[in-house]
Parts: sequence; C-alpha cells; structure tokens
Amino acid sequence: MYSVALNFEDGVTRFVECRPGETVADASYRIGINIPLDCRDGACGTCRVRCEGGRYDPGHYIEDALTDAEAAEGYGLACQMRPRSDLVLGIAAASDVCRTRAATHRGTVVEARRLSGTTFGLVVESEAPLGFLPGQYVNITVPGSGQARSYSFSSVPGRARAEFLIRNIPGGAMSTFLSEGAAPGTALDLTGPAGSFYLREIRRPVLMLAGGTGLAPFLSMLGRIAETGSAHPIHLVYGVTHDADLVEVGALDAAAARLPGFTYATCVAAPESAHPRKGYVTGHLGPEHLNGGAVDAYLCGPPAMVDAVRRHFAEAGVVPASFHYEKFSASGAAGGRA
Repeated sequence: MYSVALNFEDGVTRFVECRPGETVADASYRIGINIPLDCRDGACGTCRVRCEGGRYDPGHYIEDALTDAEAAEGYGLACQMRPRSDLVLGIAAASDVCRTRAATHRGTVVEARRLSGTTFGLVVESEAPLGFLPGQYVNITVPGSGQARSYSFSSVPGRARAEFLIRNIPGGAMSTFLSEGAAPGTALDLTGPAGSFYLREIRRPVLMLAGGTGLAPFLSMLGRIAETGSAHPIHLVYGVTHDADLVEVGALDAAAARLPGFTYATCVAAPESAHPRKGYVTGHLGPEHLNGGAVDAYLCGPPAMVDAVRRHFAEAGVVPASFHYEKFSASGAAGGRA
C-alpha cells in the first residue's frame, strides 16, 4: 500500500491508500473522493494532476490528454497513474468540488507547558495516527469557546501523538486555555491537515529560516528527514526577539546529532541581548547558504520577516531554485499562532 496525499487548491489535504496496481483515481473514488474525471482511458485529460513528490507508473494516455512537455514537468493523469512510492499530488480543484472536506479528529490534551514567557508547548493524543505533510498545520478548537486556531505540527507525521509550539498572546483564546484550563485529558478537535507549506523532495541544498514559533514546522521537517535521510546539506537560521524566546534548541541539537549534513544558527534581535549572534536572520546568511541560487528555501515567520527575506534575496541578486514560505500572525487565521 502506498499513501497518496491529495492537495486541493483550497488548501485541504486528504490522504488515500493505493492498493498494489490501483490507480490514484480508483483509490480516491473507493473512499468517496471524486477527483474530476470524464473518462478512465487517458483520453480526456480532465483528471490531470501534478506530482510534487514520489514515483509512479504514468500508464497509457493520448497526446491530447497529456503532452510530453507536461509529463516532463511532473503532470500525470489520475485515471492512469499507479504509485511506485508514496505520492504528493496537486489537485486543480477545490475539495468541496471533489465531494470531500478536511477531516476532523478527536484528541485529548496530554501536556501543556510553558517553554518560555512567550511560548507554550502543547501535546495532543489523537484517536488514530494523524496523516499530514511535514510543515502543514491543523485547526484546533479551543474548548468552551467555539473558536478555532491554526497551528503547524512540530512533530512528525503518522503518529497519534501530535506536538505544537504556540505563541502566548495575553488574552488570546488558546493562550488563556493553555494558561488556565488545559488539564490532561481535556478533549478538543483537530481539523485538517491543510496548507501548501510543506517539505518537498530534497534535490539540492536546503535553507530553512524560522522566526519565533515559526520553528514548529521545521522541527516536523527535520524529524521526517532524520527518518529518510538526505544527501544534501541543510542549514537553518532561527531568529527571535529576546533571549528568553529561544526554545527547543535541544531539539535542534538532537537533529544535528542525527543528521550529519544539518547545521543551524540562532540569533536574537534585541540590542540588549547577551546572545553571540544579534540581529535578524538576514544578517546571518552567507554566500555558502545561498549557494548561488541553487538552493530550496523555506521560510516561516511573521509578515515583516517574510518581506525582509524576499528583499534580501533580491538585493543579493539570488533567485532560489524554489522558495516556499508561510506568514503567520496573532489573528488566529490560517497559519496563525495565537
């Protein structure tokens, strides 16, 4: 069985299990996910999808349905493609058009603890292992409030126990719950996963840039890379405002011990900081990290940080081979950390 992640254009991700020799379309329809389809013969092209990771047998189709140039760019036909590994597929349709929606999982609080004055660590036990792509987020209901907040997983996929880094926003719905009522065993719902910020197949050096609790998705990515390995170097720069905001440095040390090609640096923006590296992440990027543009860049942080990094790349005359980023704020919108 191979796991296939279907990423719909509205941000929802659903996972289907493909049996040996089964096409992606057949596996999807078997569980009620109706990928757009007008034929099953590779003749119409309606079920065209883009493969963002993994290997597959493309099957048979005619040129009118899929050109050689499109196939070379990673496109395939769901009615014909048969996985040869786990796959990540982009679906050019919204989830509701395909008669599906984000899945909701019931979970219970295992632990909620303060990692610093600005950050909580939350551990949730789900009824079943949670499928997601490293870097994605989930919407968590705040018990008793009727509100939901979005948080990136900091744990690796495929386990019932999920972990999160949550920014402490005084008066915020989730922050108040974690401060006052997050007793072990408290029930909450997790809906998702979602988001286009996730680890792609590693084909070149990787540069990771994290701001504050934007470290969370990178911990998930590094956990997955530690399981699968990487032939390419990976460097992370983790920036915060104050010394006390640096959290989970031990997890980064553990990742460096497990991954020979992984290095990281931390920096603190506050001028009064005692940290050896002061300033913003852009001040700690050397030519060796940008690799002349032959690098896959990932960035998760507040909007100002995202904009600053984009300006830095432009001023350095560097265009990364790929640039994936997620902005977050305290609003509680998708990608938020309140």
